[in-house]
Formats: sequence, C-alpha cells, structure tokens
Amino acid sequence: MKKEDRQVWEAMTMVFQFGLNMLVPIFLCTMLGVWISDKTGITWIVIVFFFVGALAGYTNIFKMAKRIMKDDKDVKKDK
Repeated sequence: MKKEDRQVWEAMTMVFQFGLNMLVPIFLCTMLGVWISDKTGITWIVIVFFFVGALAGYTNIFKMAKRIMKDDKDVKKDK
C-alpha cells in the first residue's frame, strides 16, 4: 500500500471515529430519555437527555482531537 493511500485511509478512519463519538452518546441518551418519558410521563425529559448526549459527544470529540494534536506535536518534535 502506498503512503498516500495509507494517509487517505487514516483520514477516513478518523472522520468515521468522530462521527461515532458524536452519534452514539446522542442516540443512547435520547433512547434513555424516551424510556424515562414512557415510565414517568414527563415528555420534555427526552430533550434534556438529547442535549446531555450531545454534550457527552462533544466532550469525546474534544478529548480525541486533543490527543491527536498532542501525538502530532510529539511526532514533529522527534523529527
């Protein structure tokens, strides 16, 4: 595999990871909100859990981006 092809695959993998890190917490928290809403009858709780999931997803992406940037700095420092 050529170096350029490998870089393309790494970039696509990173984009996929960013998407999953954002969508999974939103989906899980929203489903939890729907379940709690069904049990308690409080319909607006779904919105609260959606935003909690969005905040968790943002936190995941922020931590991942911070780690990637740190790794890039370390690689450049070694060269």
